Amino acid sequence: MDDLIITNLSKTYRNGVKALRHVSLQIPKGMFGLLGPNGAGKSTLMRTIATLQEADHGEIQLGDLNVKVHPNELRKVLGYLPQQFGLYPSLSSEMLLNHLAVLKGIVNRQERKEIVDALLHRVNLYSVRKQKLGEFSGGMKQRFGIAQALVNNPKLVIVDEPTAGLDPVERNRFYNLLSEVGEQTIVILSTHIVDDVKELCTRMAIMNTGKVIIQGSPIEIIESLQGRLYEKTINKNELDHYKKEYRVISDRLYLGKQIVHVISDTHPGSDFKALEANLEDVYMAQILNA
Repeated sequence: MDDLIITNLSKTYRNGVKALRHVSLQIPKGMFGLLGPNGAGKSTLMRTIATLQEADHGEIQLGDLNVKVHPNELRKVLGYLPQQFGLYPSLSSEMLLNHLAVLKGIVNRQERKEIVDALLHRVNLYSVRKQKLGEFSGGMKQRFGIAQALVNNPKLVIVDEPTAGLDPVERNRFYNLLSEVGEQTIVILSTHIVDDVKELCTRMAIMNTGKVIIQGSPIEIIESLQGRLYEKTINKNELDHYKKEYRVISDRLYLGKQIVHVISDTHPGSDFKALEANLEDVYMAQILNA
């Protein structure tokens, strides 16, 4: 399968906000995680790839397809689950998916029924196919969102903040579903939840303030912090002092005590304990350093 190649993409809104700053990425088949805080530019990048808005500069290429020149061709092979998507609450999942299949150009009734039934089975909604969408839980709606994104057997699937608000059970179901989809196509998972990327993605990038600040495999990115991460338990009233004296990337309370994680190229001494880095540590370090 052809890679998605994004080259030097920039976007500035009319209010002067620079949403994308020279973004370049190469995204192969499989799950690709795009991690960053709210306002990092992730949704702008997703909408631009999905041809919902144009960039000021730069190119997007899916194999031989130039997305800027032929946006309609990209739409034919795209599945998209935005952060907010509307449903017709009085329709059943079967009825709406059938209608969306018609809009995607699947005009043969028998073929359409087979596709709709297969998708509802795949996302574990077949048993409730007659139930109104307005009665669905948040997780069921997200699974329906994936079903509608797969109607046209896409080469590229974009999901934007898909697990926000889901309980742990529904989140695990969603992880499994996305992982299956990623075995066959390019899936871009845009999120601010570190666990989403850690659980699912073989390649990833971290964005902040419209820029890509690091990219690679999660293992490679974690390795960039190994041997430089330390932890210490301090009194709460000492936190400001430690933030001035050390590069503190995170702090949390545990049994009334403050625990700080710091980055240092040499052992900071004074009862600091060396730590194995994880993806959350790297994320915090990159965001604070951006």
